[in-house]
Amino acid sequence: MNVTIGVDVGGTNIVCGATDEAGKVLRKLKRPTEAHAGHEAVLGRIAEMVAQIREELGAGIRVTSVGVGIPGLVDPLAGVSKFAGNLKWRDIPVAGLLGEQIGLPVFIDNDVRMYIYGEAVAGAGRGYEHVLGITIGTGIAAAIVNGGELYYGHKALAGELGHVRMDGVEEDCACGLSGCLETVASASGLVRQAKKALREGRESLLNEWFPGEALEQLTAADLSKAMDAGDELAADIIVRAGRLNGRALAAAALVLSPDVIVVGGGGALAGERLMAPLREELYRLLLPDFREGLKVVTAEHNDDAGIIGSSLYAAHRNGA
Repeated sequence: MNVTIGVDVGGTNIVCGATDEAGKVLRKLKRPTEAHAGHEAVLGRIAEMVAQIREELGAGIRVTSVGVGIPGLVDPLAGVSKFAGNLKWRDIPVAGLLGEQIGLPVFIDNDVRMYIYGEAVAGAGRGYEHVLGITIGTGIAAAIVNGGELYYGHKALAGELGHVRMDGVEEDCACGLSGCLETVASASGLVRQAKKALREGRESLLNEWFPGEALEQLTAADLSKAMDAGDELAADIIVRAGRLNGRALAAAALVLSPDVIVVGGGGALAGERLMAPLREELYRLLLPDFREGLKVVTAEHNDDAGIIGSSLYAAHRNGA
């Protein structure tokens, strides 16, 4: 039996898993990234995780290749991490260095593209020809899969939906621009807005739940709970985020004409609280021919989508 291994590298943790050709996860490991130790230490840890999984799979199961999803800017053909801010990586030849350590072909790409590729091929987008995916987490990013192939664009930069400038949004973004979608409609953007409103004296259940310095512990999940409890502030923030994401997706849908939009990431865990206003705004802004038959769904695998996508991407690149 031939399998591939997928690796999802985050600023906090590395998740490594083996999947079969259908994307079923057979083994999975999670370790702290410890990016402060440098790229050599991180790649060494990945190599150790790959070795452990190969040992656990046992005789009769052959690992053919490894795929790695990395945040930031990636040159997938050269196998180079061009820039990953939270890892402090710049121009690191990940595929070559890791391949030398593990003795297998290694293929890398951006982590969001790997997440959406996993959902398109073996998740919520399975069976659709034209998939537009978006992840709502610390930031917002998108990816496009047409006919089973990722779309990259010039310099492999396609998909930065989180940096679309939104009318009525003035917050500064870490990218250097202002008014970017992700400053208010990402999971971290929701929390930032709530903290600001509470500090400015807005009435909310959250004042009782997170008094004083406890406010620093507020999460996007807490906003969902507050909305369910009838909190107006939480509802205002989440519904607005849903509508803004719907507005950005409508513009993308008019250009790309997908037949399904997959929404994933931590923000998608808000469920219909966010998805309902997102769909409503999206459909409102689309021409009837674009709207008809377009499905908007949440990710099927979510936490595992990154390793599934990286693994199946490696198999695809390796000619399996």
